[in-house]
Amino acid sequence: MRTASALAALMTLPALAADPAVAGNPFFTEWKTPFGVPPFASITEAHFLPAFREGMARQKAEVKAIAEAKVAPTFENTIVALERSGQFMDRVGSVFFNLTGAETNPKLQAVNRELMPLMAAHRDDIQLNHQLFQRVKTVWDGRAALKLAPDQSRLLERTYKGFVRAGAALTADQQTRMRAINAEQSKLGVEFGDRLLKATKAFQLLVEKPADLAGLPEGTRMAAAAAAKKAGKDGQWLFTLDGPSIWPFLEYAQNRELRKKLLTGYLERCNQGGDTDTNAIVAKVAALRVEKAQLLGYKTWADFVLEENMAKDPKGVYGLLDQIWKPALEVAKKERAELQAMMAKDLPGQKLEPWDWRYYAEKVKQAKYDFDEESVKPYFAIDAVRQGAFTLAGKLYGISFTEKKEVPVYQKDVRCFEVKEQDGRHLGLIFVDYHPRPGKRGGAWMSSYRQAWVQDGKQVDPVVVNVCNFTAPAGDRPALLTSDEVRTLFHEFGHGLHGLFYKGQYRGTAGTPRDFVELPSQVMENWSMEPEMLKLYAKHYKTGEVIPDALMAKMKKAATFGQGFATVEYMAASLLDMDWHTLTTTKPQDTAAFEKASLAKWGLIAEIPPRYRSPYFNHIMGGYAAGYYSYIWSAVLDSDAFQAFKEKGNLFDPATAAKFRAEVLSKGGTEDPALLYQRFRGRDPQVGPLLEKRGLK
Repeated sequence: MRTASALAALMTLPALAADPAVAGNPFFTEWKTPFGVPPFASITEAHFLPAFREGMARQKAEVKAIAEAKVAPTFENTIVALERSGQFMDRVGSVFFNLTGAETNPKLQAVNRELMPLMAAHRDDIQLNHQLFQRVKTVWDGRAALKLAPDQSRLLERTYKGFVRAGAALTADQQTRMRAINAEQSKLGVEFGDRLLKATKAFQLLVEKPADLAGLPEGTRMAAAAAAKKAGKDGQWLFTLDGPSIWPFLEYAQNRELRKKLLTGYLERCNQGGDTDTNAIVAKVAALRVEKAQLLGYKTWADFVLEENMAKDPKGVYGLLDQIWKPALEVAKKERAELQAMMAKDLPGQKLEPWDWRYYAEKVKQAKYDFDEESVKPYFAIDAVRQGAFTLAGKLYGISFTEKKEVPVYQKDVRCFEVKEQDGRHLGLIFVDYHPRPGKRGGAWMSSYRQAWVQDGKQVDPVVVNVCNFTAPAGDRPALLTSDEVRTLFHEFGHGLHGLFYKGQYRGTAGTPRDFVELPSQVMENWSMEPEMLKLYAKHYKTGEVIPDALMAKMKKAATFGQGFATVEYMAASLLDMDWHTLTTTKPQDTAAFEKASLAKWGLIAEIPPRYRSPYFNHIMGGYAAGYYSYIWSAVLDSDAFQAFKEKGNLFDPATAAKFRAEVLSKGGTEDPALLYQRFRGRDPQVGPLLEKRGLK
């Protein structure tokens, strides 16, 4: 066991020992925990602001020393020195921002509201520092003579462009406006997140009559009864907007009015006035982004963002989306006709509505394929699925996972596993946090408490985390996952492997473009439902029986059913995102009117709402602005990459896996992603495998 060498530099400063804000604050001491993970039980909300302020002060001093150095700027004393700055603040931030997503509370939210403007100003103080920028620019201008390695060239390019894209080359007046925009955006982003969480957790559908549960699977009923009891409504059934609650209800509940009520609650979040409404925030953020982009010389926010992505510009994104949107919409219309015909048997003369789609899709699936999603859930107990993902990683990359119960965790349901290489060397840790709770935002994501990189010639061992919102255990039953939840678990685990395998020497070259970052995650989904893989992990939670061949065959036949709906509802959100971020006016839009016009322009059918509507489209309030398309862009890559294994006739081909790890997973953003993919595949990606997989050809 070892802790990262990076922690050794983060000891208490003698000058701070008497400061009451420092005394007892875990961020000012070395963490003598297993593997150097955060001592969660010792950290309170009161510790964060003093630690952040100290982190900003330390980085400010580090940056001042770089900017005012009397020696000529070099790659090492300017670019690398800047890259190495801010480690104390990063340490604090890794804990804080992970907790605000997975385990927040009113005190943390209050800290976040106070912190964000401070952080925005701190970033501006660095990136708009003229003296510092001139040193960076000097190194950049002389790059041809430096003979840098590819990762060094990438770090230099990212550093220089980071300054330019932040406004370092603007006039003083323009920089003043840029600071104001950044400060306002940071406040609006926090407010959006707080309102969305409040609106999502506030909605409740309480069912009092057992008759209103007709059609619902036993596990869904048990989970709803447990939720009601926890909420002080014993004897009733509680349904919420969390995925494990809402989606089974919409798929199986016979009560049409309750389906309508639940889906309407989901679709109208943050859109009903009052203290959870976000329409004005969305419109203002979009307008500020236009202004910021145009200050920097770009026509739209999308032009600004996409310059750094594989797509390069809005035309590239729209070009790909158009190739898939048209066939997907045609398939969705055919699905609609099938669902309408099935509905006519129950409700003659009634029109199919959004709250009917999932319900009748299940009925059609059962009728056409004799397949019911509930029939496979007993084979998808969560621990077995997680172990399946671990087994896959072992077969592909030779790594192993061992649970470490002595490692501190931030919530009792979180589990920690040590990851080792085939030769027994420690690789890193992965936390898994799988179930909904009041302080956790919706969705699923991967993050890290410590990033992999090389410091002073020594590897810093990564600590990554997968956070999801899966079906929780009910009664004496373990958590039994849907096939979609299984794919999500494999997906986030793929992100985790990407973080664990990074071998770059710089933190600043770890990240990849937004439309490449989903490749390592989405490629893992391909294995999850393959028969060879299912036989390794899909075992009945009671009997241990391996999933039968007949059931796998039914599941495979039904796999492409509903892909019109799934692709269209996702792509509608992607197109909405792009339309918001190709605006050229700084005048705030009427959010509802803008959204309506966008979806009408693309011909979205009324029975399919977009996966995310503007008022709760959290992705585009953060890092996926003008980037939500990236899932489908990466889907082209992942389908083509998985085809490489199929072509070998061995889904676990070690040579192909080793090449994928070497050329993609371990490289992070050290080189151009198109080049990385070409080296792995031997050619550019092709869209055919994706269309075939989804039945859209």
